[in-house]
Amino acid sequence: QVQLVESGGGLVQPGGSLRLSCVASGFTFSNYAMSWYRQAPGKERELVAAITSAGKKTNYADSVKGRFTISRDNAKNTVYLEMNSLKLEDTAVYSCKARGGTVHGVMDYWGKGTLVTVSS
Repeated sequence: QVQLVESGGGLVQPGGSLRLSCVASGFTFSNYAMSWYRQAPGKERELVAAITSAGKKTNYADSVKGRFTISRDNAKNTVYLEMNSLKLEDTAVYSCKARGGTVHGVMDYWGKGTLVTVSS
């Protein structure tokens, strides 16, 4: 059974930091590219950051470059999102996604998300 479970969200003041985690199970984590998405109230879901299966390449949305860092630990089946210098507009539900190729084609698995609220 495939599972992606996010944690680490919460309430933080502007300028603060949070570290999100996403623990995967039920598939070969090291074979999958991982990414973080977010969806703010009333807005479409957007890609925040992505990392390749071996962790050698990353990419970020322009809005978070220099503030957020995505990383992964394949031994722990976990992907992280370190968020610094948080802004009000970073408030959203953050979800992780796994994407990989299988005999059935490309598969996407999603977590349920964790809420990040940036407020003073």
